[in-house]
Amino acid sequence: MPTFSYAARTLGGELTNGEIDLRSRDDVVGYLRKQKLIPVKVEEKKKSLGQIEIKFGTGIKTRDIVIFTRQFATMINAGLPLVQSLDILAKQTENKYLAEVIAGVLHEVESGNTLADSMRNHPKVFTDLFVNMVAAGEAGGILDVILLRLATFLEKADALKRKIKGAMIYPGVILGVAISAVAILLIFVIPTFQTMFEAAGVPLPMPTQMVIGMSAFLQAYWWAVLLGIAATVAMIRTTYKTDSGELAIDRFLLRMPILGNLLRKGAVARFTRTLGTLVASGVSILDGLEITARTAGNRVIHDAVMRSRTSIAGGETIAEPLRQSAVFPPMVIQMINVGEQTGGLDEMLTKIADFYDEEVDAAVEALLSAMEPIMIVVLGTVVGGMIVAMYLPIFDMINAVQ
Repeated sequence: MPTFSYAARTLGGELTNGEIDLRSRDDVVGYLRKQKLIPVKVEEKKKSLGQIEIKFGTGIKTRDIVIFTRQFATMINAGLPLVQSLDILAKQTENKYLAEVIAGVLHEVESGNTLADSMRNHPKVFTDLFVNMVAAGEAGGILDVILLRLATFLEKADALKRKIKGAMIYPGVILGVAISAVAILLIFVIPTFQTMFEAAGVPLPMPTQMVIGMSAFLQAYWWAVLLGIAATVAMIRTTYKTDSGELAIDRFLLRMPILGNLLRKGAVARFTRTLGTLVASGVSILDGLEITARTAGNRVIHDAVMRSRTSIAGGETIAEPLRQSAVFPPMVIQMINVGEQTGGLDEMLTKIADFYDEEVDAAVEALLSAMEPIMIVVLGTVVGGMIVAMYLPIFDMINAVQ
């Protein structure tokens, strides 16, 4: 996500500057107006090598944030003052970068800022969801409860992410092995057979000629193959940065067999748990939908949630725009509709999230069960086919000798 620097004026005319991580310049302008600031200048910040090293070298994992959040909640619940709790956490946190961030938050709180506003100045560590829930906890006097709820949410969200990533590892490894095996055969093994066949002067069957042709092409134009792969990856990335390209790719991923089902269930689980946690914490439904849309991880889901936000703002329901998106299963739509009518939307969303967490587990097992035989058959067919093609002339030579 890009970093934008901005200059804005308060309603009193005071100039303020800062940085924030959002998807686009329009999102930054909308965020500033929501904070009752008048945008003066918004520019995307160019990342230097040093900044990239700081961003990727921090090593702050979700687990670090979870431990910090749980310890913070325990101290607040025990009656320790906010400043003292932050001071203790800054000194005992093992992650040095996180300790520096906590120390910065402590300094801003001591300067008179709220905890939420202090955390908002560190968007790489504390997300919009985190900050808005902390703000709701401060306003309602239930900061310890909100922090515990946050820690639970982060743990479950991280577990969901790891499940989906784990499902991608096995097919990726098999595909990598298959490509490596084929490349080694074509570059190093096939030329040896080709030399032998040329010396023997035997006629080559069509399959053998095709394999030798592929070997010759790869040896002569390997650089073009690598360049083509790099160009394809670059083109996909460039396309994904555009609104229409991102929407098309994300829609394609959701429609893929087996994998699309896993991604869809993961997106539903993420959406319902995020929105349910925000609503239960006292965040307004409009703010909750906006934050949920930004953390959806899929443009199709993002657009459906934003249409629901518009629907709510116009006095209508959440469920109808979600139904029109054709992404959410009918059961989810019905349960959300019931939750809206009964006033128990947060509880209903949490139940849906728990159900779809289990569905993701089942989808991961289904994906692995389906991919394993498919990969084995594909790998065996390609490699075995190449070997058989190279042995066909040898069989002809043996028959000729007999």
